[in-house]
Amino acid sequence: MSDTTDTTDSKPHKAGVFDVRNIIGALMGVYGVILTLAGIFGDPEFEKTGDVNANLWTGLALLVVSAVFIGWARLRPIVVPTDFDRPDDDPTRPAPQRKRPPTH
Repeated sequence: MSDTTDTTDSKPHKAGVFDVRNIIGALMGVYGVILTLAGIFGDPEFEKTGDVNANLWTGLALLVVSAVFIGWARLRPIVVPTDFDRPDDDPTRPAPQRKRPPTH
């Protein structure tokens, strides 16, 4: 009978949702959707923007940038190493210095 509860995985672990590119892409996507909808359904105010629907074009640009960020995170994911050296294990690293209270 063999023990099959080995905790080491041969498959690399990816950052996934916690990759900062996904967070930035999602945030830009939300703002892009809001601005696109404001550009479509809101008052374009052409006299203020020089005959350009600024909300619509800015929203569409944010949606494109959002797609680039999320696509980048999907195509080139960050692989989290399974084993790494903790800073406390490094003998060459100096210990943190505590500030001493001034003596009078």
